Amino acid sequence: MNRALTKWTPAAALILTALGLSQTLPPWAAMWLIAFALYFGAKWVTACAWFGRTTNARMFAYLLLWPGMDAVKFFNPAPVARPLRNETTAPIVKILCGCALLGIASHLQDQPTLRGWTAMIGLILILHFGLFHLLSIYWRNRGVNALPIMAKPMGSTSLTELWGVRWNAAFTTLMQRTFMRPLARCVGTNGAFLGIFLISGGIHELVITVPARGGYGWPTAYFALQGLGALFERTVAGRALGLGHGAIGWLFVFLIAGAPAYFLFPRAFIHNVILPMIQHL
Repeated sequence: MNRALTKWTPAAALILTALGLSQTLPPWAAMWLIAFALYFGAKWVTACAWFGRTTNARMFAYLLLWPGMDAVKFFNPAPVARPLRNETTAPIVKILCGCALLGIASHLQDQPTLRGWTAMIGLILILHFGLFHLLSIYWRNRGVNALPIMAKPMGSTSLTELWGVRWNAAFTTLMQRTFMRPLARCVGTNGAFLGIFLISGGIHELVITVPARGGYGWPTAYFALQGLGALFERTVAGRALGLGHGAIGWLFVFLIAGAPAYFLFPRAFIHNVILPMIQHL
């Protein structure tokens, strides 16, 4: 219990402080403050066991120069395959596409919702698919086990594959290692599986609807749908329908995860956070 408190107390204090300070900031600045508080809180929780067991330089790199949350792999000196020579091409292309989308967004002044979505997708391409992948290449070239956090999510043929393997492995690793086992002891494996999606919804509320000051509940509803959909894939009925693999599985992922993404980022977030932020950019 004392060890758990040692891990969680600083992280909780950081997040609560950020939430308090965010009330006096513009919504877009509040979003970044809360996001960074959650990020560094999670970094602390995953890294605190390694203080004194690794070099200061490696600890600094994990905290500030790598977005992943798998401290065991990052600090463990196990052999890792070097990236392919041409692997840098894909993230550079995605960064350029993201910049192009930001440029397009700047010309959509009379269509604010489309402008906001275009800019947001551009930023995701630049950060998650571009810069974070380049960091992965950098670290793997130096023998550090830091795989890309995005693993071709558009190729997912099941919701379990999408959220468990292909989309934002940093967040997935944190959720599974922090919450899965304690929840499973209380509510069973399926309950814990659904619980992780609900926790994910709550965390996204902090980053999306809290700074936007509107649209409350939509991120949680979105992730609840993902959890229920993933559980349905595993049922006899889901398997009978061909879910979990192939073209039908891919279509199901698109219908459950792709199309409803509009509700994950409600109008208040686009208009109160994204549009003012790109105006500053």
